[in-house]
Amino acid sequence: MKILLVEDEKELRDTVKTYLEREKFIVECAEDYPAAMSKINDYDYDCVLLDIMLPGGSGLSVLAHLKRMRKQESVIIISAKDSIDDKVEGLDLGADDYLAKPFHLAELNARVKSLLRRKKAGGDTSMVLGNLTLTPDTRQVTIGGKEIALNRKEFDLLYYFVSNPNRLINRTALAESVWGDHIDQADSLDFIYSQVKNLRKKMKTAGAQAEIKAVYGFGYKLLFDP
Repeated sequence: MKILLVEDEKELRDTVKTYLEREKFIVECAEDYPAAMSKINDYDYDCVLLDIMLPGGSGLSVLAHLKRMRKQESVIIISAKDSIDDKVEGLDLGADDYLAKPFHLAELNARVKSLLRRKKAGGDTSMVLGNLTLTPDTRQVTIGGKEIALNRKEFDLLYYFVSNPNRLINRTALAESVWGDHIDQADSLDFIYSQVKNLRKKMKTAGAQAEIKAVYGFGYKLLFDP
């Protein structure tokens, strides 16, 4: 999967590029408006990560040009400008999502993967691991065709696990992905332990083929062998 990252802040651009390449994406970069326009005119991408404030022009103009060309790239606006007007204008122009800076790389990764899954499935956002189906839009989880009841944090944790199957995830990263900058509200990482414990019990009781395993001294891994 090929991604175009349009971002003028070098440090952030390098950080995001390195992270997404670790996730096995091919990442090209544009640091300003002319470079972004040149890239989208000459190449096709699966997803464009687009900053609004760019040297030489506006990211929204890049987005408008992209849509006039009737190209099929999914677009996520990433911008420090978190005003309602900017968000509405970007979505009206055809952006698929909007992520305000600062953001967590894990959340960006999950949103990119969600958009690419939706495109591949013709709009269906459901995520399937064996007999487990998770639908982010409706926050519904079924196992073996039967819906299971999860509280909000249990669902958010499962969503993160399902987005990263068979990967070792430390508890701090897991907490940040669910609580973000409000991690202190979790009281302590012990709260993560109790929420994951409840989630594991519900999945086991329902007969899920995927299983969350605790890795002593580090965190957790969602095991699934397709």
